[in-house]
Amino acid sequence: MSFNDIINAIVAFFQSIWLFIAGIFTPAPVKPADPVIIPPPENPAIISFDDFSLVWSDEFDGNTLDASKWTGFRCNSEKSVVRQGGWWNTDFASVKNGNLNITAKYYPDGYKGGKAGWYSCGLCTTGLFEQTYGYFEVRCILPKGVGLWSAFWMLPQDFSHTIGNGGTDGAELDVVESPDYHYKLSHNVNVVTTNIHIDGYGKEEQSKCVATPFIEANDPYEEFNTYGVEWNEKEYIFYINGVETGRTDFGGTSRVPEYLLLTTEVGGKNGKAGSSWAGDALSSDAQPTDFVVDYVRVYQYK
Repeated sequence: MSFNDIINAIVAFFQSIWLFIAGIFTPAPVKPADPVIIPPPENPAIISFDDFSLVWSDEFDGNTLDASKWTGFRCNSEKSVVRQGGWWNTDFASVKNGNLNITAKYYPDGYKGGKAGWYSCGLCTTGLFEQTYGYFEVRCILPKGVGLWSAFWMLPQDFSHTIGNGGTDGAELDVVESPDYHYKLSHNVNVVTTNIHIDGYGKEEQSKCVATPFIEANDPYEEFNTYGVEWNEKEYIFYINGVETGRTDFGGTSRVPEYLLLTTEVGGKNGKAGSSWAGDALSSDAQPTDFVVDYVRVYQYK
């Protein structure tokens, strides 16, 4: 055996040891956990619009976003901002064919001088519209993609400082969130989630998952469904297609006005896509996918 053969054998030996050790101590890829399914109510309520009057809506007619109703949630079209594992820029919200489309798209060279990554958008009505109590509903198609989720939700002003009074001084109301596309792919079952957060976003934060309902009538990633919440002094009642999915008075219901949000986010952090509660991030060669919103409507009790 030559000197070079001996050296190569020694290198190969230590490489095999290193690969063995790395295999032991390198964590396996994070797989998204299956959602904890909360049983539906035995006698679900049916929403009655006889109890309400329509006071605000956006049907997304025309060709542009109505700036009197929506603004970027901490973002605009001039400069993208980090949001979880992606970036937000209002250019990724468009109105066409009677719908709002919030698009998630990967840019390998960045967008408008920004860094490489996934770009999408968050919209809200802060400073334009907010309301206390009533019924709040969206009709939408959720976006396809593991590691991607969209939401229709609500917030009070300065939620981060609403600490010490439970939910009575404001709550994050997640009417619908869609982090479980991985569950559809692995189980061929459609499931969404509804959540409430109170006492800000710090160490005092408390959260409750109110419902994780299956959707059997329409595929939420291909067809429209409605998602709503009835909010009054006593409780929150959540609905899909007008049928109750769960209710709660967790923390005491909010007593303050709240504004609306429509958002699409990518799992990860600091603008870099990665594993998250919604699963591994979308691959960079995935096709753009849209959160399609037909309307948002807000009703007040008569």
